[in-house]
Amino acid sequence: MFIGRTTELQFLENLWNNPDGQLVILYGRRRVGKTELLKQFCQGKDHIFYACEQTSDLVQRQKFSRAVLQSGHPLAGMISVFEDWETALRAVTMDAEKSRNLLLIDEFPYIFKADPSFTYMLQNLWDHVLKDQNLMVILCGSSMSFIENEILGHKNPLYGRSTGILKLEPMDFYSARDFFPEYDDEQKILAYSILGGIPYYLKQFNPEKSLQRNIISQILTPGTVLYNETEFLMREELREPSLYNAIIETIAAGSTKSTDIATRSGVKAQTSLPKYLTSLEELQLVRREFSVDTGAKTKSNRNRGSYRICDPFFKFWYSFGSPYRSAIDAGEGEQVFSHLISPSLHAFASQMFEDICMEYVRVLNRENALPFWVCELGRWMGKATVRDLNAENGLRTAETEIDVMGISADHTQYVIGECKFKSVPFSYRELLQLKAKAVPGLQHAEVYYMLFSLSGFDQQVCQEAQNNPYLRLVSLHDIVHPEQRSSAADWLNMKNV
Repeated sequence: MFIGRTTELQFLENLWNNPDGQLVILYGRRRVGKTELLKQFCQGKDHIFYACEQTSDLVQRQKFSRAVLQSGHPLAGMISVFEDWETALRAVTMDAEKSRNLLLIDEFPYIFKADPSFTYMLQNLWDHVLKDQNLMVILCGSSMSFIENEILGHKNPLYGRSTGILKLEPMDFYSARDFFPEYDDEQKILAYSILGGIPYYLKQFNPEKSLQRNIISQILTPGTVLYNETEFLMREELREPSLYNAIIETIAAGSTKSTDIATRSGVKAQTSLPKYLTSLEELQLVRREFSVDTGAKTKSNRNRGSYRICDPFFKFWYSFGSPYRSAIDAGEGEQVFSHLISPSLHAFASQMFEDICMEYVRVLNRENALPFWVCELGRWMGKATVRDLNAENGLRTAETEIDVMGISADHTQYVIGECKFKSVPFSYRELLQLKAKAVPGLQHAEVYYMLFSLSGFDQQVCQEAQNNPYLRLVSLHDIVHPEQRSSAADWLNMKNV
């Protein structure tokens, strides 16, 4: 069963329904579901689907020729292989006058790498022949840095020729949750916190088995796909996997600043580390994060910001799999889960819970269900005055974070969110601590508060929400099912307050 990707499919359908020639670049990291998306798009359409392989140019052309000729081409039986790539691509358009043609080439960078002149030939052929044909060509690839730097770069012959560019991102929570229809809302969040939005990973879990059984049988069992996945991807994509492993392990252990990562991983901070971190960012395994209000100049400094493992499964593996691999290899996956994973799973999932709450705010923002349009959304990190009962005046200055901050275009209105993914209700004390954070810029702004909680809210918080129109409480059900959210979670009438 195909799940999600409604927006991406509609994007491709809109191009397909345009009678002009279409050249589409579709790319994204491995396992993100590009091929499955294309297969779904192809349904009901006459098409040629060719998956490239890492081989010589001659063998590649022979296999492509076979795919074209076996599709019912008029030249089938007359020739066995096209003499060159230009002839092969021209042949695809032979029936274009009768019906619209669809050509999909998966992992197309393999062609370019085997024959660097291919881009010049395709550019010339597109400009003078193909763009005027009743034809849609989709070039798909996983080598993101190659596609962005070489294919889409302004020095490449194909620059400016594509009629559509689609970078396929991991699924958001609201698509991924549908892989587990039998799980309760808490389990849906935990599953997403472990597997993230990569469809290939999500499909490895059996939705009819408990979360615990899936973790043990599909991750903590040697030989399974997920047990080997991080090592496979690192060796497939990177030349020095041991150094990249050291960097990821260091970040997973809590080092987020480049200087700390360099010191603890043994990679030189100034000469080597930026290159390695950039590669991990391009693979969407690591992300450099800034406070939501950080300016462009600060972001341009490679030594600023905090690094975070943004792929949930890699974070899970490097937190619980890699450090205890000897025990897992010895057949002690049950014990690793019971003694190490189970007691820490909610704490591990808390950061992903914050990301899901941010997705929820985006849903409300798109539906104009917030008191203002949020222009910038993210975490706030920095120094602020915080509540401390042990301090002399009950307040002190400290490094702190705000889980969710939404800012209006003119910076006069803010949404402040606090997320609690734990087994006890959101307490009134925690609400007071949130309100006490004297973040720069809030003193003279209009501030709205949203509280997100796995286990509900204590009585004082509920009473405060009843009397305070600038405070909203968001339940677990509202977060997981925003389409069914209670009216108490909405802000549609706030503009009239």
